[in-house]
Amino acid sequence: MQSVTLSLYRFGAARARAWALFQMGPARFALRAIPKIGTVKLCGSGVGEGFTPVPDTSVYAILATWPDHDTARRAMFGTRIFRRYAEMSEERMTVFLTPTSARGRWDGAEPFTPQEVAPGGPVAALTRATVKLRSAGRFWRQEPEISRAIGRDPNVIFKIGIGELPMVRQATFSIWPDTKTMAAFARADGPHAQAIREVREGKLFKEDLYARFRVDAIEGTWAGETPDLTRGPQDMTDQMKVAAE
Repeated sequence: MQSVTLSLYRFGAARARAWALFQMGPARFALRAIPKIGTVKLCGSGVGEGFTPVPDTSVYAILATWPDHDTARRAMFGTRIFRRYAEMSEERMTVFLTPTSARGRWDGAEPFTPQEVAPGGPVAALTRATVKLRSAGRFWRQEPEISRAIGRDPNVIFKIGIGELPMVRQATFSIWPDTKTMAAFARADGPHAQAIREVREGKLFKEDLYARFRVDAIEGTWAGETPDLTRGPQDMTDQMKVAAE
């Protein structure tokens, strides 16, 4: 069963941040050389709730696919490049995922192999896109509403924006208590849904990918906490208030 991991690293001191920025080149080769690793993406991060053109120079992410979670854990503890990221960072967290659906491509490939899994439990969504260069200005005029809507939703357990290239190659990752609350947010007739429709109808993307996952485990902390996977959906009254804003 395919394992997908999203490892996040926060770097504090200027020296550590400079190291992480430099690694955006050579670390790609070291990661791809790890035995049994599949797709691997080394990303920077943006400030805000989702897609964002403003980089956060303290946060970097490694997204990878593996044959299973045990293989992923062995690589993270046993390979020099993962150990070095852990040593240089002041905070780190890894989310272990099983893909349940995927539509679209990433760099021309389909990185995720959806699995049949038992329903229930927390789920995650990954939305990734390459924005057409000529459409970048139009996209970024619309996108802030999407990011703000994610941040206001009372059900989102965790969210972060990552990207391979500022302005044009971006992704947003979020965790929800269950598929129902995630779907309700996506379908809500508010700023988020309106902005998504405008982006799709305007054909602003050169390439896009939408994937869903079962969240199997989270190891480490982010902003001093481990996201609470046991948290249930918030009261529907709260959701209706958010959608009306």
